[in-house]
Amino acid sequence: MGIVSVVLFSILGVVICSLLFIVIKSTILPKRVDVLPKYINQGKTQAAIKTAKQMIAKDPKNAPAHYYLGKAYTKEKKYELALMEYRFVNDNALFGQGGLNELSFRREYSELLSKSNQTEEALKNYLLLTKMEPKNAENYFNVGRIYEAQNRYDIALGFMQKAAMIDKKHARAHAEIGLMLYRTKQFNDAKKEIDMALKISPDTYSSYYYLGKILKDGKDIQGALKAFEKAQRDPDCKQKAIIEHGSCFMLVNRMDNAIPDFQRAIDLDRSETNPETLFARYFLAACYEKSRKIEKAIEQWELIYKKNKNFRDVSAKLSEYKDLQANDYLKDYLTSNDDQFSEICQNAIAKGLSLQILNVEITKGCCQMTAVDKKDETWMAVRKQPALIRFYREPNPTEETEVRSALDYMKTNGCVKSFLFSSGGFTLAAKKTAENRPVELIEKEKLEQILTKAGK
Repeated sequence: MGIVSVVLFSILGVVICSLLFIVIKSTILPKRVDVLPKYINQGKTQAAIKTAKQMIAKDPKNAPAHYYLGKAYTKEKKYELALMEYRFVNDNALFGQGGLNELSFRREYSELLSKSNQTEEALKNYLLLTKMEPKNAENYFNVGRIYEAQNRYDIALGFMQKAAMIDKKHARAHAEIGLMLYRTKQFNDAKKEIDMALKISPDTYSSYYYLGKILKDGKDIQGALKAFEKAQRDPDCKQKAIIEHGSCFMLVNRMDNAIPDFQRAIDLDRSETNPETLFARYFLAACYEKSRKIEKAIEQWELIYKKNKNFRDVSAKLSEYKDLQANDYLKDYLTSNDDQFSEICQNAIAKGLSLQILNVEITKGCCQMTAVDKKDETWMAVRKQPALIRFYREPNPTEETEVRSALDYMKTNGCVKSFLFSSGGFTLAAKKTAENRPVELIEKEKLEQILTKAGK
């Protein structure tokens, strides 16, 4: 009888332990997961991150813990880490279990993908959201916005129009439609859409961003500047509006006004995660380049290159200016003020080419002079015709119009030949125009040799 009692008690103990385990698993553990959103809502993101990591260490497949860890990272603007957690949830979670709601997840995941410039994945998720909640205009708007960024305006326009049809007061959709219609030269319809957007919601300041784009393309710089200033009141549009504001100043060659705008746009993104920040740095570098502050331009290009090696022509720019580190003469040529530039060019002609200078004139980005060969002793007596010499230091290749301008000057002033020096090279059209004509085009490599010779 004693043995039977022991056996019965042992079986009973096992049953009780099993029941306790089930109770703990079904009540205590979910409560631990439930504490995560509470931490996040209270702003205790570090506590949420620490607790979620502990849960994942014990159960690596705990999808709710991964989800809330991702939410906590998002709150702290650690978007790359957040994206890793959301991807795990996307690939492994069984929605409906553990309090995971697929609709909420898809909204957050799509926004995070879009913010992280993962446009193709974001597009797939936004398209899925249009199926899950077809009456939500915002989903169609977001799909249209991605297609627009990919320059697929015909598809983008359809989704934007769908958003405006579902929600007739969707000001941003009307503004986007207006911008796309403007790009396809449907000017009257474009103006109607922008006006409608502003009428629906004058305080939707993002609409002024689109108005600014239209005014800027129409060369109404003052109007565009005012529109972009208003657009900066929208937190989501602020950085883009500041960049566009600066680009307006660039169009009218007011680099001193443009530079603070681009720097301000960069400073807004402390985490360096927004794609627009690269554009701000790129335009800032362009301003520095045009202002002869080449070292500062290189600094910006190098920062861009670290983030994205294939961004626009940054790699080519760094390659173009790599000689600055090795050749101080070329560096001085590119970065000096106008008086110093004139002196460098005269020195190159007098010492590097052994010519006698007759006159010198500085125009924007160009030093022009006429000169004759010092060895030609008969020139002073019979006044032989001089040569025209021009030095260019603009960052872009010298255009055909400069070659034709030189030819016209030669005819008017009796020059027998012209020498055009350009640190930025020449366009194909310029080279073709110079063929079989008394115009010699001298590019950076030979220019560098002459500057070095003159400097020694």
